[in-house]
Amino acid sequence: MSQPLWHSIPYLCILLPLGSAAVTSVLKPRWARYWTMFALLVVTSLSGVISAIFASGAESYTYMMGHFPAPWGNEIRAGQLEAVTALFFSLIMLLSLLGGLKKIDEHIDQNKVSLYYVVLLLLTAALMAQVYTNDIFTAYVFLEIMTLAACALIAIRKRGRTLVAATRYMIMNLIGSGLFLLGIILLYDLTGHLLMSNMKEAVAALAKSGQYQVPLTVVVALISIGLSIKSALFPFHTWSPDGHASAPTAVSMLHAGVLMKLGGYGCFRIAMYLMPEAAQELGWIFLILTGISVVYGAFSACVQTDLKYINAYSSVSHCGLVLFAILMMNQTACTGAVLQMLSHGLMTALFFALIGMIYGRTHTRDVRELSGLMKIMPFLAVCYVIAGLANLGLPGLSGFIAEMTIFTGSFQHPDTFHRVWTVIACSSIVITAVYILRLVGKILYGTCTNKHHLTLSDATWDERTAVIILIACVAALGMAPWWISGMIGDSVLPITDLFTI
Repeated sequence: MSQPLWHSIPYLCILLPLGSAAVTSVLKPRWARYWTMFALLVVTSLSGVISAIFASGAESYTYMMGHFPAPWGNEIRAGQLEAVTALFFSLIMLLSLLGGLKKIDEHIDQNKVSLYYVVLLLLTAALMAQVYTNDIFTAYVFLEIMTLAACALIAIRKRGRTLVAATRYMIMNLIGSGLFLLGIILLYDLTGHLLMSNMKEAVAALAKSGQYQVPLTVVVALISIGLSIKSALFPFHTWSPDGHASAPTAVSMLHAGVLMKLGGYGCFRIAMYLMPEAAQELGWIFLILTGISVVYGAFSACVQTDLKYINAYSSVSHCGLVLFAILMMNQTACTGAVLQMLSHGLMTALFFALIGMIYGRTHTRDVRELSGLMKIMPFLAVCYVIAGLANLGLPGLSGFIAEMTIFTGSFQHPDTFHRVWTVIACSSIVITAVYILRLVGKILYGTCTNKHHLTLSDATWDERTAVIILIACVAALGMAPWWISGMIGDSVLPITDLFTI
């Protein structure tokens, strides 16, 4: 029986960016930019087609979870979770390019602009392959390709502390990669399989018989710590703020919006799905770390004076919240975790886009040097207020839906220990409101103290387009979450059903 046409979409999402990278390498910077945008637009549209098929119910969820051989000899799978994740990641990639479009040429030498787009397309291909592959080692390989590509995108600027930040990024992520790889090797030694679908059955048989040389808790710890480093979990977060601050605007949007989510996605898809009993046994340790990360990131954002550092520490807090929800191991909290990945990816991309636009005009990111911007650039100022309100969880915007789902699901856990840490994590809402409202009041309102800022212009049409699209996505997710939350809930249920709470 021939496969349905949509089965070829995951392949196209991987092969199209690869082919486009080859074309881009021989194009002039201007045409390389447009070709990259076209390729990302097509990938996003293809990802949207799969998600639309899921959302419409035209095909049953079980039927669409089929596995298909990939050209490199492993397996590609298209399930609910993969469909949502691919759509979200490709959308953020496209909006990151669009939001930072005008700033790329300003920060990069002209002879390296085409290289920037080539690396971006290679990162896109690796990202799609990592999401869709069913082979755990292949997932690791593509994750490392993304790490190298992200490091190159940070270092390509070669200005100020950029090389230092890129080096720190590379070292910390390679440490995480080493732990992740060691966990994969031990898991392969125990099961004799690399396909995650086969690993699941083998691990279940081992857990039932108890016949394994290396405890599964050791494997879970290695994989979880390795992936947590990539999500900037406390105390492994030190690489993230400098990486955000040193990178060009589009790279900062991409870094916080996509790359920091891969750790949480990997923990959920690999550690918890393959080894649920061991993950549950170690869950309390990582719950403490994630709780600290949520509160610490929010407090650290309060004392920063650089706009990018404020958003970077805010990302540490919100990404910690993703891992925190996953560790609650119930359907509601895990649905909130995926919603938080979507919401924070959109919000932080919006923040970094606005910060880049403000910096491009004022040439400063120091909060102490900015004031009265509402009268000077009202469009950007109003958009910054909306981004801030979404970040602190205003009802009607995506941040509220994600956080309410997380905390509701977390408090459903019957254990007192988990409920206490839920209350502690909830305190981050108040702390976030403090630094967001202080920041908005300081830089947007009052009297402008720098006379040079009085002549600055507001956003151009292309900048307005990128920002409006991001705000529309944040509002759509906040006011009509049911179109995606139901699909997410169905996709996480096979994993959360593995846990006994």
